[in-house]
Amino acid sequence: MNKPAALHKGDRVAVVAPAGQPVKGHLMQGVRVLEEMGLEVMIGRHVFDVEEDPDEMDRKRVTNLHEAFFYPSIMGIFCANGGFGSARIAPLLDYERIAENPKIFWGYSDITYLLNALQKWSGLVTFHGPMVASDLNEEQRTAETVSSFLTLFNGKSSVYDSSHSSLSVISDGTGEGNLVGGNMTLLTNGLGTPYQVNAEGAILLLEDVGEPAFKIDMMLTHLQQAGVFDGVQGVVIGNFQVDPNEYSRIRRVLQDFFARASFPVVENFSIGHCQSNYSVPLGVQAKLTTSPPTLLIESGVR
Repeated sequence: MNKPAALHKGDRVAVVAPAGQPVKGHLMQGVRVLEEMGLEVMIGRHVFDVEEDPDEMDRKRVTNLHEAFFYPSIMGIFCANGGFGSARIAPLLDYERIAENPKIFWGYSDITYLLNALQKWSGLVTFHGPMVASDLNEEQRTAETVSSFLTLFNGKSSVYDSSHSSLSVISDGTGEGNLVGGNMTLLTNGLGTPYQVNAEGAILLLEDVGEPAFKIDMMLTHLQQAGVFDGVQGVVIGNFQVDPNEYSRIRRVLQDFFARASFPVVENFSIGHCQSNYSVPLGVQAKLTTSPPTLLIESGVR
C-alpha cells in the first residue's frame, strides 16, 4: 500500500464534502481546530453547493476531490461530514492519477465507500477518522477526538487498549494483517461491485450508526455468505450509536454470530459514530490480541 507523506505545521490541507453539504457554522468551527494544529485550510469550492440535478452535484464533488488530489501544495484531504452519494462518484474518479499523487484522505460513515475504492484502485492507505463539520464542531468534539489527528504528524504506530474504552472479547486469539473495513452498511452495499472490501488475510473493522439488531444480523449474514469472512484474521467492532436496550440486543447478535470464530473478535472500540472518535489508518499492518485486548496499528504516513 502507498503511504502518503506525514503532515507538518504550515502544510496546506483541503476540506471536501463528497457525501453532502455540511452545516457551515459547524464546518468553520472544525476548520479552526485544524488551523490550531498549524495547518492552512482550503475549503473546496463546491462544498456548500446545493444542486437539484444529482448528476451535476456528482460532477462537482468529483471536481473537488480531483482538485484536492492533483493540486501540488495540498498535503491532506479531510471530509466535512457523512451523508449519502459517495458510491455514485466512485466510478468517476481517476484512480491512476490519484495513485501518482498519494495524499492523506480522511473520513468515515458514507465515506467508507471511497476509503475502500481508493485502497483497491489507487493502492492508497486511507484514514477512517473524525470529520471536520460533524466531529470537530464545538458541540461534539472531545480532546481525544482532536488528538487522534496527531498521528498524521508524528508517524508513530498506534496502540488501542482498554485505556481508551472498555474493550470486551467475544472470541479469543491473535491475528495479524492489513486493517480494512469501516461502516457495515456501506461495506454490505459494496458487495458484488468493483469496490467490494477484500478482507482475506486482514483485520476487519465494523461499525455503524442507529441500526437495529435485526439489521446488524442481516448485514453480518450477507457479508458471511458473500465470503467476506473467509480468511479474516480478526474483527474489530466499533461503536453502533444506539440506546442501551438496543445495544444489548446487538451484543447478543454479535456474540451468537462470532461464537465459533477461529479468529479474535473484540468489541467496543471508540471508532465511528461516537465521541470520542479515534482515527485508524486502513491498509496498514495491524495486530489484534485478546490477552489483554489490544489493537496495534502501523503508522499510516511515511
